[in-house]
Amino acid sequence: MLECSHRPPCPGCPRLGEGGIAPSAYNQLAALARESALPPPPVIEGDPLAWRRRSRLAVRGRVHSPKIGLFARGSHDVIDIPQCGVHHPGINRTVAAVKRALRETATSSYHEDRHSGLVRYLQCVVERGSDRVQLVAVCNASSAKTFIPAALRIQELLGDELHSLWWNGNTGRTNTILGVQWEHLAGETSVRENIGGVEVHFPPGAFGQANLDLADRIVERVGDWALAAPAQGEDGTHAIADVYSGCGALGLPLLARGARVHFNERGADSLQGLAASLAGRPDEERARARIHPGDAGASPELTAALAHCDAVIVDPPRRGLAPELLAALSTAPPARLAYVSCGLPALLHEARALVAGGKLSLVGLEAYALFPHGEHVETLALFARR
Repeated sequence: MLECSHRPPCPGCPRLGEGGIAPSAYNQLAALARESALPPPPVIEGDPLAWRRRSRLAVRGRVHSPKIGLFARGSHDVIDIPQCGVHHPGINRTVAAVKRALRETATSSYHEDRHSGLVRYLQCVVERGSDRVQLVAVCNASSAKTFIPAALRIQELLGDELHSLWWNGNTGRTNTILGVQWEHLAGETSVRENIGGVEVHFPPGAFGQANLDLADRIVERVGDWALAAPAQGEDGTHAIADVYSGCGALGLPLLARGARVHFNERGADSLQGLAASLAGRPDEERARARIHPGDAGASPELTAALAHCDAVIVDPPRRGLAPELLAALSTAPPARLAYVSCGLPALLHEARALVAGGKLSLVGLEAYALFPHGEHVETLALFARR
C-alpha cells in the first residue's frame, strides 16, 4: 500500500495506490471498443513512483518561509510537497535548493491578492541522460534583474545538477503560468532526450511528456503502426504526416527509419526544438522532412500533403482536432491513422465521428497510465481505411 506524507491535503494523486486508470475512463473506452467489435482496451502501466521528470509548481508564502508545491483543491493556497514520491528525486532536490536560495537572499514569493512579490512558479525538467535539471523561475517582473541574487545562489547550491537556469516574466493577473518574456541565465539552451534512437531537443517553453519511459512505448507503437501501412511512393518510401508534432518526438524517429515526414506545429518554442533536432540529423534525413507551421486546420499545404500520405499521426491538445482537420481525415483518410489523445471527451467524440464517416474503422484501442494515481488517461486509437 502506497502512502504519502503530503496527503491530505495535497490533491496531486487522487487515486494513490489504485493502479491502472480511473474506472469511469476505462468504462468509456471499453464502450467505444465494443462499438467496433474490439476487445476491452489493455492498460499499459509504468513505474508508480519517481516517474515525473517534468513539473510545474506554485511558489507562495513569506520571505523566510516560502512554500513550493500544488494549489489546494478549489483555492490558491499552496500545499508544500518537499518529498513528493512521484517526482524524480532531482526535482525535490531542486525545490529544496530554491527554497534555501530564496530565504538566504530575501527574495519574495508571489502574493495573489496583492499581486505583489516576485517568484510565482517553478518549472523543473529532469534530462534523462544526465539527471540534470532545467529550471525556469516565473517571476512577477519585467526583467530578470531582481531575481539575479537568488539565481546566483541557486547555481551555487545545485552545481553540476543544474542543466540550465531560465527567467520567465509574467506580470499579468492570470492563471496562465508562463509569460512571454524569457532570459537565459545559465547552461544549455535545450534538454536533449533520446527518443526512438533520435536526439530530440526541448527548449524550456516547449511541451514535453512528464513520464518519458512510458511515452517511449507510445512512440514505438505508433511508429510500427505507421510504417506497416502500404507505401504509395514509387521508391517504396513511406509518406507520413505528424500533426501537432511538438518538438518531433513521434515523427523524428520515423524520419530516421527512412520515411518522408510532414511536420505540423504552431508553437514557436516547439518549432524551435524541432528545428534544433533536425539540424543534428544527417543531410539525407533533413531532405525528407517538411515543416508546415501554423494551425493544423488552416494550412492548405498541410491539407494537400495529407492526401498523399500513407499514414497520419495526430497528437492534439485536450480540446481535440481542428474541425477542418477532422473533416479532411473523414473525407479522404490515409491508409492508417494513429490518434494519440490526452483529452478523453474529445477522443470519444472524434473517434465516433471518424468511424461514422464510413471510410475508417477503429481497429485498435490502448490506454496508457501516463499519470499514475491520477484521473488523466492517455489513449492511443488506431484506425484503418476500409
